[in-house]
Amino acid sequence: MSQSPLSLPRRRFLALGGVAAGATVLAATPASAVSAAPESRITLPGYVFTLGVASGDPTSDGVVLWTRLAPDPLALDGLGGMPGRPVLVWWEMAEDENFSRVVRRGVERATADWGYSVHAEVHGLRPDRVYWYRFRIADQVSPVGRTRTAPRPGTALQSLSFAFASCQAYTDGYFTAFDHMARENLDLVVHLGDYIYEGGGRGSIGRAHYPAVETFSLTDYRTRYAQYKLDPSLQAAHAAAPWVVAPDDHDVENNWAGDHSQPDTEPDQDLAVFRLRRAAAYQAYYENLPLRKSSMPQGAEMQVYRRLHFGDLLQLDVLDTRRFRDQQLTDASLRWDPNRQMLGAEQEAWLLAGLAASTARWNVLGNQIFAMEADHTAGPDERYGMDTWDGYAAARQRLFDGVAERNVENFLIITGDAHRSVAADLKLDFSDPGSRTVGTEFLGTSISSGGNGTDHDSLGVTWLAENPHMKFHNSQRGYQVCHLGRDEMRTDYRVVPFVNAPGAPVSTRASVFVQNGRPGVAHVSA
Repeated sequence: MSQSPLSLPRRRFLALGGVAAGATVLAATPASAVSAAPESRITLPGYVFTLGVASGDPTSDGVVLWTRLAPDPLALDGLGGMPGRPVLVWWEMAEDENFSRVVRRGVERATADWGYSVHAEVHGLRPDRVYWYRFRIADQVSPVGRTRTAPRPGTALQSLSFAFASCQAYTDGYFTAFDHMARENLDLVVHLGDYIYEGGGRGSIGRAHYPAVETFSLTDYRTRYAQYKLDPSLQAAHAAAPWVVAPDDHDVENNWAGDHSQPDTEPDQDLAVFRLRRAAAYQAYYENLPLRKSSMPQGAEMQVYRRLHFGDLLQLDVLDTRRFRDQQLTDASLRWDPNRQMLGAEQEAWLLAGLAASTARWNVLGNQIFAMEADHTAGPDERYGMDTWDGYAAARQRLFDGVAERNVENFLIITGDAHRSVAADLKLDFSDPGSRTVGTEFLGTSISSGGNGTDHDSLGVTWLAENPHMKFHNSQRGYQVCHLGRDEMRTDYRVVPFVNAPGAPVSTRASVFVQNGRPGVAHVSA
C-alpha cells in the first residue's frame, strides 16, 4: 500500500455473519444474583460485557481475570461505545458456579487509555482448584467464567490435560472447533498466535474483516479484536478454562521479524513507522487477552516469554519467536550462519537455564513456528521455508545441542502457524535418520485459517517422503489435546470436517504417544 497509515481511507461497513453489536454471547447472570457492592456512578449506553470474559496465566495461588467493556464493540473510535471517562468494574470469584461460596472480591479501574480492558490479578486462592468468576458494572453482570489454579510446584500429579490451538482467520471459516474445545474439561488452553489476521480482505464464506482495510492504528486493531471476540464459539472456549497466550506474526503483520516489516510496498518499511504499528498491535493484543501486568507493553516492547509450573508434571516455557529474531533470509544457503538469532541471546540463555533446572516430568515449549526440519521438495533437491526455524538452522542447532548437553528429559515442543498437523522426532542431525532424538514436536493445525482443508494433501505426501523424522500428517482444521501422565503423554489431534459453515462435528483423527524417558514418537494410533 502506498499511502501513509495516517492518510489511509477508512471506509467502514459491518461484515456479514455474526459481527453486529447484538451478536449472541454467553448468557449473563441476573444482576440480582450478585452480592451487594458499591455502585459505579455511570449511565451505560448498553450492555457492556458483549466481548465475554476470560482468565489466564494461572499460578498455584491465583489467576488473571479479563473482560473488556464494549456496549458498541465496532464503534469507529475504538472505545467500544464507552463514554471516555474511567469507570469501576467489580469482580468476584467463588467455589461454585451459583456463587454461594464467594472467596474473593475486588474492583478494577477501566480507562479509555487501555480500551476499557480489565486485568484483575487475583491471589490467595487454593492450588489446583476450579473457581467461577464474573464482573459487574452498575446493574449489569457479565457472563460467568470457569477457571482453575495451577497445582503447587513440585506437587505429585497423576495427570493433566491441556489443549493448544492457533490461527483463526475470521474470513476463512467458522470457529466451530472452539465450541468443541469448550466441552473438553481442560486444565488449560495454550494459544500460539494468529489470534487475529491483520488483512482487510473478504473471504469466500460471507465473513468479511471489519474494518475493511489492513490494520495499522490502535483503533484499527481494537476494532478487529472486537469483531473476533464477538464470536460466541471463541467466547465459550475462553470462559471454559484459563488460557496462556503468545502472539505470532499476523497479530501484528505477516512475517514480521524484529524491527522489520515484511518486504512489500507498505509505508511501514521505515523501521520507526513499523515500531509504531507494532506498538499499536501489542497494546490491542494486551487489551483483549488475559495477560498479567508484567506483559503490559511499553510502546513497541512487550514481555512475551515466560515460564509456568504445574505441580511436578509440567513446566511450560512460552517463547517469543518474533521480537528478537533476525530478518528472514532471501538466500537459503545462509541459514546455517552461526550469528543468526531466533530467540535472541537473552531469551535463549533463559530457556536453556530453565530447562536445565527443571524438575518437571514433561518440559514443553509453547512455540509459534515449527522447529523440525521440513524439506518441501521431492527428490534430491531441497527447499526450506525461511520464516520457520529452518531459516535459522544454526540457532535451532544451538537449542537442540543445549538440550542434549543438559540431559533434558521429555522435551516437547507444541507449535502452530502452519495450518496443518505433524508429529515429528526432533533430531540432533536431521540429515542422519540414525542421529540422536532429543525430543518430540507436535505441530497443530489451524482453527479456521486455510478453509476446510483435507485429510492429506500434496505437501503432506512430500513431507512424509522427504522427512523421515515426521511420523504423522493431516491438513484438516481443529485443535490438539495433550494428556500428560506419569508414564506417557498422548496428543489427540481433534479435527472438524468443514469450517465454511457452522455446526461441524469433531473427531479424533489420530492419537500420538510419547513414553516417559524415551524421546520421540513411540507410536501413532490413527
